[in-house]
Amino acid sequence: MRILQVIHGYPMRYNAGSEVYTQGLAHALAQRHDVHIFTRQENLFLPDYSMRQETDPANPRITLHVINMARARDRYRYSEVDDRFAELLDSIRPDIAHIGHLNHLSTSLVFQARQRRIPVVFTLHDYWLMCPRGQFIQMYPADPSDVWAVCDGQHDRKCAVRCYARYYSGADDEFEADAAYWTGWVQRRMAHIRQVCDAVDLFIAPSQHLLRRFRDEFGLPPNKLAYLDYGFHRDRLAGRNRAADEPFTFGYIGTHIPAKGVNHLITAFGKLSGQPVLRIWGRPRGAETEGLIALAQALPGSAPQRVQWMTEYENSQIVRDVFNRCDAIVVPSIWDENSPLVIHEALQSGLPVITADYGGMSEYVHHQRNGLLFAHRDPESLAAQMQRLADDPALARRLGQRGYVQSPDGSVPDMREHSLQVENIYATLLAAANTSPKFGI
Repeated sequence: MRILQVIHGYPMRYNAGSEVYTQGLAHALAQRHDVHIFTRQENLFLPDYSMRQETDPANPRITLHVINMARARDRYRYSEVDDRFAELLDSIRPDIAHIGHLNHLSTSLVFQARQRRIPVVFTLHDYWLMCPRGQFIQMYPADPSDVWAVCDGQHDRKCAVRCYARYYSGADDEFEADAAYWTGWVQRRMAHIRQVCDAVDLFIAPSQHLLRRFRDEFGLPPNKLAYLDYGFHRDRLAGRNRAADEPFTFGYIGTHIPAKGVNHLITAFGKLSGQPVLRIWGRPRGAETEGLIALAQALPGSAPQRVQWMTEYENSQIVRDVFNRCDAIVVPSIWDENSPLVIHEALQSGLPVITADYGGMSEYVHHQRNGLLFAHRDPESLAAQMQRLADDPALARRLGQRGYVQSPDGSVPDMREHSLQVENIYATLLAAANTSPKFGI
């Protein structure tokens, strides 16, 4: 097949979960198929919407088609992106389009594939279709002390007031006019997203939790939803060899943003007794990282000296650069994560995971079986679970031995087997497309 994957970023320019998964799947598919990637860069020295062609540095069989989106940040659709995507479709003529994310690209590019009778698969990595900001976290909650409050569902005016007030004028007598404008904007956005979803042939959800939310809250029809957990290159996760003669070490992997709860982790770490170490891996993010460093430096006692800021790593080297250097992984996210890659990667490598009793995180970490759960968004509860492992390294090793509870032997899904399942989805949709005519939008 000729496969076109669509993702809003690609490693190493962007190295979060959806990007890493897309690259991993592309590597597996490229062993048997012609794989192309439509993705973005942000280069202020180039015109917006200009295109360049590259190859994946880790796999030259994969062709990257990179559109520049340096100034385009807040809209959800761009006719210029649609035009470049249409030109690419006409040039490479893919059999299938597989979307990973459309943020910072254009939602309406889906219609270009539909018009050309190209089946569209969409892997759901977060709630961006359901929630304009993607994570159901409010920027301006009703209670200002409830920083980054969890949102209980999408409603047009609530979105306008709780998240889009950053675009208001700030004048009290203009509040209602601004709220009305942004309520209409959100309403139009959500109506458009419904049309986009209608043009998608199948949505893949990597957790049952995510599938249920899109089915029950957003109303995606069950026959357009399929559960399929992520696949992993298990050979890259083998051979963990914990460095000797180090204190018990907690590891964090991820971006330095509020939704990831890194501040809660640092606060919890400051409450621990003994001499454990906290190592934080991730790409620095300017003021956000500076704020986290300041928080760590303000911890009591010797804790500031035991928080270590690590460099970014290549995902293919995660065992050597990360897992060999810690005894447990902490995933402290304050949003409703669906199926974090780091949880799977840690479990495959024999590391226990401490995470919240919430969403897809607790779907893959079962309390006292392959890790420990703490009360969501509660640093005190997180500290209590971290203390258990710091006090009992043998417990950490025992929990780490169980691995992925969804399989008898503790192994996460293998990427080769996963890619074959994805191929079967493609083949089924292609067969249906050849027998059932579609109509352009």
